[in-house]
Amino acid sequence: MNLEQYIKEYHEGRSDWFIEEVQSVSNQQRIMNVMNLKDYLNGQHRILQKPNEVFAGKEYIPRKIVLNHALTLLNFQTSFLLQNPVTIIGNERIVKEYQKVNKQGKYDRLNYKILDKMLKYGQVYEYVYMDKNTIKSKLIDASEGYPVYNHNNEMIAFIQAYMVDGIDYYVVYTNDVVEAYDNKGGQLRLTGRYANLSGLPIVYKTMNEINENEGKSELENWISILDNLEDLISKATDGYYKYITGIPVVTGQQLKGEGLPVDIVGAGIVLDDMGKFEFVSNKFDSNAFDTLYETLLNALYTVAHLPAIAVGRTDISNVSTEAVRILYQLALMKAGQNEQYIKEGIEQRFERIRKLLEYKGVTFTDDEFDSLGLVFSYQLPSSDKEIIENMKALREMGGMSLHTMLEQNPYVHDVQQEMMRLKEENNTTYSSGVDDKTQYVVFNKNVDVTRD
Repeated sequence: MNLEQYIKEYHEGRSDWFIEEVQSVSNQQRIMNVMNLKDYLNGQHRILQKPNEVFAGKEYIPRKIVLNHALTLLNFQTSFLLQNPVTIIGNERIVKEYQKVNKQGKYDRLNYKILDKMLKYGQVYEYVYMDKNTIKSKLIDASEGYPVYNHNNEMIAFIQAYMVDGIDYYVVYTNDVVEAYDNKGGQLRLTGRYANLSGLPIVYKTMNEINENEGKSELENWISILDNLEDLISKATDGYYKYITGIPVVTGQQLKGEGLPVDIVGAGIVLDDMGKFEFVSNKFDSNAFDTLYETLLNALYTVAHLPAIAVGRTDISNVSTEAVRILYQLALMKAGQNEQYIKEGIEQRFERIRKLLEYKGVTFTDDEFDSLGLVFSYQLPSSDKEIIENMKALREMGGMSLHTMLEQNPYVHDVQQEMMRLKEENNTTYSSGVDDKTQYVVFNKNVDVTRD
């Protein structure tokens, strides 16, 4: 089913079909969920809705402690995968062109934003376009994007809808055309119509067991645990101040008379020989609180795939690289999953870029395009010295190529540029010697070069 058939079947062929599509129940439910997640990240937590109480005959405002653990967890997942730039690998000619596009379009920064939004709201959208002969991308927020799917779950159109100063704006993307509308003045009007050179926007989304066309926010897995953490610590603080304060109790008869010392410093309570004085209060079971709080916190870190070592909850000393990898195993698993989500979208971006480069007269063969790949460098604590020593050993025994060595080098993020620099250094070495033989070193491997 194409878009024309879809409009005819579901919207009776109306020209303003996109307004009805945006206002559908399923789309509004998804947008409402995104807005609720935005409110939560902005600090509007469930604990703040806790009503006031009456204590000792007076209104008592209970503690409402907000914990911003969610932002920490989201920042960790994003930074762990994309703190280091993504490396593009493949055929030298095509990699050179794509790295140029990547730098001009600031795609390393964009990738970070994409993963951040995808984890927060489940999905985000990217539109690739040409701006004054420069290939760029813009992000469309999850609260503004409305993909249109046919009965085969194929995206046949995309709608961006938002409101500014009481005016509704609509941008309708089809395979060939982009149309802009607004209702300024009270009537819907067409304000622009442009050729769509790159195709429909790219959908980045996480896994959703219920609806494969929508992603699921990581927050939805954590909110219930976070709500209980905030409720527990707020109630514990209230209990300490309201119920732990002792009440002075005097037992026995108080002694009175002129026989009491008059030079006593300060104030005091005088009891008879059988009397006693004490403070009576409820006991605060700190052990029970610690157990409950630690259990919830450990459950949160497990669900979020956050290693305790990353937040200083584990004491370590003299830990090897392999031991650190074991401690970060959950984080590595989650990073691998997030890598697949964002890689799927970046591969579609590569296809859009290839199409736009053709308009600039830059073409590639299928073999060149198929050679393109991505290498992600996780922000895993490691000993660079140990890595370099291992690579040196493999290189000396002929078990690793120079190209692979550069890809795995923790100090190199642009492999092609580093290869070019090495070639320039080698050429300089060839021409700068005064003897018939020149000795030089390439990555700790001696090479004997004889000039003709």
